[in-house]
Amino acid sequence: MAAEEQILSPDQRKPTSRKALYTALGVGIVINLAYLFGNHQGWVEDAFLIITAAVLLSVIVSDAWMRKTGLR
Repeated sequence: MAAEEQILSPDQRKPTSRKALYTALGVGIVINLAYLFGNHQGWVEDAFLIITAAVLLSVIVSDAWMRKTGLR
């Protein structure tokens, strides 16, 4: 029942593991860059793969920076 559930604020919940987050994003970056060596022609696919890997890397860098400066 909903009446029996405890009310928690977001800061009371268990935080996400940074190590797990960085590992998952790192694996995603490696997989995206591995697709560069495939059976395709042209640079359009390569551009999307590199942009996707850069976005994932920017998530890691921005999260580390925000934690270091105390914003998160």
